[in-house]
Amino acid sequence: MNPYTNQGSQDTRSGFGAGLAELGKTNPNVVALCADLIGSLKMDDFIEAHPERFFQIGIAEANMMGIAAGLTIGGKIPFTGTFANFSTGRVYDQIRQSIAYSGKNVKICASHAGLTLGEDGATHQILEDIGLMKMLPGMTVINPCDFNQTKAATIAIADHIGPVYLRFGRPKVPNFTSSDAPFEIGKGLILKKGKDVTIVATGHLVWEALEAAAALAEQSIDAEVINIHTIKPLDNDIILKSVAKTGCIVTAEEHNFLGGLGESVARVLSENAPTPQEFVATNDTFGESGTPSQLMAKYGLDQTAIQLKVHKVLERKI
Repeated sequence: MNPYTNQGSQDTRSGFGAGLAELGKTNPNVVALCADLIGSLKMDDFIEAHPERFFQIGIAEANMMGIAAGLTIGGKIPFTGTFANFSTGRVYDQIRQSIAYSGKNVKICASHAGLTLGEDGATHQILEDIGLMKMLPGMTVINPCDFNQTKAATIAIADHIGPVYLRFGRPKVPNFTSSDAPFEIGKGLILKKGKDVTIVATGHLVWEALEAAAALAEQSIDAEVINIHTIKPLDNDIILKSVAKTGCIVTAEEHNFLGGLGESVARVLSENAPTPQEFVATNDTFGESGTPSQLMAKYGLDQTAIQLKVHKVLERKI
């Protein structure tokens, strides 16, 4: 049985909007910038309450990153908002040169990440953004799992000094974490203890991992489920302690297996405790148009795929 209750499906981008609105009340230095996607990024409440702290840049994402970098010099904490594809791939040079290189305190907030952008298709479904961002020196990379955790992460990153990439999504997904749970950057969370296999998941795949663990329990397989909301810095200790007990691991993410969470975990294991590992991720491919559920199933990013990889890694462990 899944130990967590679905409190109702909500989109994680609304969690970002709720967190930003809360910051508007509590932190006068927080400002917001958007590239002509206010509704999609759920920034309306912040703008209504604090119009003087919002900057509509228009479809000029590179300019938005440069302006955000400049605002930090005056002590502001800028939150930029656009789709994940436009937040990273379109503006990588500006992020590298103007934000990461000089350690500017910019919060790059990216919605509509991964395949679950859905019908907009491959040109908008970025599956390499985590890799792009985690390779930048000094960049913190966060990928929360539901509405509550995205809201908490949005609030937490305002107190973190340095550039942050915050990734979230478009579709409504189960909201299952506590609304008052603290969010600690760089600290994974054990959601379910187990002894046979470790499942480490991030973002939308966390709920799928819990559902997979519940199904595996009916097959007498006791899976430990860990929510890695912060991909960089990675919580090495929680991973190593878990695999010391289980002896094998499956990583699950809505991202290319090249450059994502799975590769970061593989590095930790290779350096400290070589362990059988299987990857649930896209297989070096672009996406396509379709509903989120259709795409997650086709590209092997659902609880069924996690179960299959668990059986595979258990065979290798034996």
